[in-house]
Amino acid sequence: MDRLKRDDKILVAMSGGVDSSATATLLKREGFFVAGAFMRLGDDNLNAEKEAKRIAKKLSIDFYSVDLREEFKREIIDDFLNEYVNGNTPNPCVNCNQKIKTGLFLEKAISLGFDYVATGHYAIIRDGSIYRGVDKEKDQSYFLWRLSHDQIKRLIFPLGDYRKEDVRKIVADLKMSVLDMKESMEVCFAKDSLNKFLLKEIGEKPGKIIDGKKEVGNHSGLWFYTIGQRKGIGLSGGPYFVTEKDYSKNILMVGKNFPELKSVHLKDLNWLSYPKFPFKCEVQIRYRHSAAPALISFKDGATVIFNEFQKATASGQSAVIYQGDQLIGGGIIC
Repeated sequence: MDRLKRDDKILVAMSGGVDSSATATLLKREGFFVAGAFMRLGDDNLNAEKEAKRIAKKLSIDFYSVDLREEFKREIIDDFLNEYVNGNTPNPCVNCNQKIKTGLFLEKAISLGFDYVATGHYAIIRDGSIYRGVDKEKDQSYFLWRLSHDQIKRLIFPLGDYRKEDVRKIVADLKMSVLDMKESMEVCFAKDSLNKFLLKEIGEKPGKIIDGKKEVGNHSGLWFYTIGQRKGIGLSGGPYFVTEKDYSKNILMVGKNFPELKSVHLKDLNWLSYPKFPFKCEVQIRYRHSAAPALISFKDGATVIFNEFQKATASGQSAVIYQGDQLIGGGIIC
């Protein structure tokens, strides 16, 4: 936080949870002008908003409510469903961080006269670049690859230098009702399960399951399955793995070998640093998945050539590029 001046005004995105409450607490302790704001993204988070407001009052900081429900549904939920219908496996958190949490929310903060937005992300901003957080188990830099340089200049991540157990100690005296709650779900708007949410919003579209050239069963809709999936396919004589989804013929392809790829092509690239192609790096293809050594060449997008075969690589996923702990950029697997 060395880049901050004492008269800077900081708006903290407060969810009512441990991380955002610790963020506000740390900034208040440092003597900055701090206020809190809750993002309304759905109709079922009234208790969280009340908790965020209570914590802001305990910290003696101003509190705002920012209604982004319409934008969240259009930009995040509708886009998520559209991607599934078109055969992709999207990551809504990546889009939400770009368009909502550090997009529209940041714009609102600036319109209210604030200089920065602070969030509870476990990541580090240093010299205009993003780095992995100290707590590698909680690191959230994977979700931030789509941010722009202008957004990064206005963001503060106070928790990047902390471990989760130390963050909990920071808020111990707030007597928070959320201290023992489970970590938030990756798909926050799918409250019960992802498949139940997809069933409700998209419905079913039965089709054949094929192993090689042999029909071995029926599926209820291709969007209920992911590449590499083993459980829940409903076939005897396995184990079977999902190897491919043919949306043009509505066929689910399975096999007894786990699907692997040595290279993938990326689209919709965003670079936070500008490397000279080709270059060596580490590429992470899923959250909580280890980044794998790779070489990236550039031709009408970027081609990632991994040192070793990667399992369950699916179109629509984010491939996030690092050199050491530094976030270089990313793209969508296609």
